[in-house]
Amino acid sequence: MNTIYHLSSAQELNQDIFDAIKSTFKSKPITIVVEENEEENFELTPAMITELDKRLLDSDNNFISSNDSIQNLKTKFGV
Repeated sequence: MNTIYHLSSAQELNQDIFDAIKSTFKSKPITIVVEENEEENFELTPAMITELDKRLLDSDNNFISSNDSIQNLKTKFGV
């Protein structure tokens, strides 16, 4: 099982997050990885490019905004 917490800053870390992790995973072994989110250096993966190319072929009836499309890609690919 994977759980991802997106925080806007390290200052958002609090006991509730740690309690939620403990409650979810109980006594199972876990790994915690902390990485800096560098959105200004964001690059599309080949899979993301393929998905965008497919979206270009969709009819106007299926239109979503670019912001929604990017958010969907981030959610789908865990970026």
